[in-house]
Amino acid sequence: MEQCSESASTVFRARITEASFPCVGAKSALAQDGVSFDACGDLLEAHDDIALVASLQAFALDAADDDVFLSKVVLFPATPQLDELAFEQALWTRLQALHRLDAVRFAWDPSVSSDPDSPRFSLSIGVRGFYVVGLHPGASRAARRFPFAALVFNLHSQFEALRADGRYAKLRDVITQRDIAYSGSRNPMLAMYGEQSEARQYSGRRVGADWRCPFVNEGRQSDAV
Repeated sequence: MEQCSESASTVFRARITEASFPCVGAKSALAQDGVSFDACGDLLEAHDDIALVASLQAFALDAADDDVFLSKVVLFPATPQLDELAFEQALWTRLQALHRLDAVRFAWDPSVSSDPDSPRFSLSIGVRGFYVVGLHPGASRAARRFPFAALVFNLHSQFEALRADGRYAKLRDVITQRDIAYSGSRNPMLAMYGEQSEARQYSGRRVGADWRCPFVNEGRQSDAV
């Protein structure tokens, strides 16, 4: 794994800074220099997993609990074109592999659940919960459609910090309305944390009530909620 190439990060930045792009949180993170980039190869391959999990652990350990608009973007420009189901499978295979490596050193973040069916689930790396956003060329939602595959790791604690100071609900409403204007409809997978498992949202694919996340906690148990 390498630091993200200038061309790849430039493409990503250009997409986020488009005037109509709906996620104002991502725009704020870029404007405040809160986005760091890593470049891997193919999302389907494990070659970069050890370096990537180390980078994510360092990111988790360096961030304060009250940091907001802070994201780690991992780009996979060598990934072939995938349909939504294949991308979802690749995403969870990669997250499972990263978790397996992380669990050698770290327990699960006790502030979130390790059960992917729980409405309080978040992926944990470096004892910090993350909300993961998958992006790729084959996404049906316009806001998730990017020139190449990418995974955006957003600290769960930043959403709690935004809730604590009263900004979360307003920010969420603004993003929702902008996404409706951008994509032509409300995202059917959108839900508040605590209503249903956020794992259903990671890949961006629309899934039904019978969908089950393939992720399994293989590490030490914590007192997660």
